[in-house]
Amino acid sequence: MRIRIVDAFTDRPFAGNPAGVLLLDTSDAFPADDRLQKIALEVNHAETAFAHRLPQGGDADWALRWFTPTTEVAMCGHATLATAHVLHTTGAHEGTVRFATRSGVLVATPAGDGSITLDFPTAPLTPVEIPDGVAEALGAEPLTAFDTGPNIGDLLVELADEKTVVGLAPDLKALGAHSERGIIATARAEDPTRGYDFVSRCFFPNVGIDEDPVTGSAHTALAPYWSERLGGTVLTGLQASPRSGRVRTELRGDRTLLTGRAVTVIDGELLA
Repeated sequence: MRIRIVDAFTDRPFAGNPAGVLLLDTSDAFPADDRLQKIALEVNHAETAFAHRLPQGGDADWALRWFTPTTEVAMCGHATLATAHVLHTTGAHEGTVRFATRSGVLVATPAGDGSITLDFPTAPLTPVEIPDGVAEALGAEPLTAFDTGPNIGDLLVELADEKTVVGLAPDLKALGAHSERGIIATARAEDPTRGYDFVSRCFFPNVGIDEDPVTGSAHTALAPYWSERLGGTVLTGLQASPRSGRVRTELRGDRTLLTGRAVTVIDGELLA
């Protein structure tokens, strides 16, 4: 079985968010969950994507699932981008691809410039009281807090400025008590002329990811949040992790378009 490591939401190797991608030979079912989980743990990136082709004539072209090193997740943007990149660069699928997932049918459309646009459901944002202990766990005082709904399962918090987000050194164990998956910390860009409108960092200790380098799913919550505040439907987010990456977002009501690039850095064979 071929296994590839793809850096997503970047146009250069060793940046963005790495994902494992395995295109399975089966066309009717996935292998047992415990095998998929063991492979994801062996790959040991934020997510490993498993996909198999579906029969023609249905609502989707490929079935897709995502696993962190410790659990299966309901939605993952960067591993979807990575999977679409592998399908297109290997010739396994041409043009727009529809993925059947736990979050419904997700669509990935390649462009002539090498970028890929994902069509994802917009996260519903519900304002909540800032939970006791979040400021201490983050090491910074949130200005606002929002629940991001069942597909994402994060607490979204806005901080004072970009410098505060970049400088975070949170207590990850303490953060895990405040959401299903983790915390999205964000702030307005200090200087939008640098090519991005807002910054973020994502900490997901509850699914085995201390800090996710670039999180597509989080941008389905960041897009509506910042579109309302900045007055535009097309924005660019910089995820200010050590690897860093940029996500172009376009808010279309209950759908959010996420655009980025990807680079295959390892192409090998799974022997076990």
